[in-house]
Amino acid sequence: MLDIISVTLPGTAARKLSVKLGDITTLAVDAIVNAANSSLLGGGGVDGAIHRAAGPGLYHECRDLGGCRPGDAKITGGHALPARYVIHAVGPVWKEGRNDEDRLLAGCYRRSLELAGEHRLETIAFPAISTGVFGFPADRAARIAIATVADNLAPTAVAEVIFCCFDEKTADLYRSELRQAFPDVTSSK
Repeated sequence: MLDIISVTLPGTAARKLSVKLGDITTLAVDAIVNAANSSLLGGGGVDGAIHRAAGPGLYHECRDLGGCRPGDAKITGGHALPARYVIHAVGPVWKEGRNDEDRLLAGCYRRSLELAGEHRLETIAFPAISTGVFGFPADRAARIAIATVADNLAPTAVAEVIFCCFDEKTADLYRSELRQAFPDVTSSK
């Protein structure tokens, strides 16, 4: 199910934000974002799925990047994925909000959009960064993701952002947050 909401940001062309239930590794977009760990060498969840789908070339390219700090992101080729690029964003591990987790999570989205802008990418798909084994509360993460993307989209060429959710519960959170953030915008399924 795809719930589409088109948003026009002040001083920019129309930008489409959408929520998709599905497997991010199957999306034919300019870039998918990997909810990576700091080694960038693969792991569980979304990270492991992306590495498996991309093939060994992704591991070898990531090995040369020297890791990544929480709140930051690095870009590689998409290898065997339908996406041209993978942006590896390292989200924070949830520590009850005591370690600046909100700022670090927002940094993942902001830096991913900066990299998309530097590479003149037009379509990007994000997973629910840090909400799996890193334990970040999904509703809070959805709010941060949508607000940060909306606030940082204007200087990029990105015309479409997909929030790709693996399960219906998470997709519902993102749909609800989009409706709350943009109550005057019409949505369609």
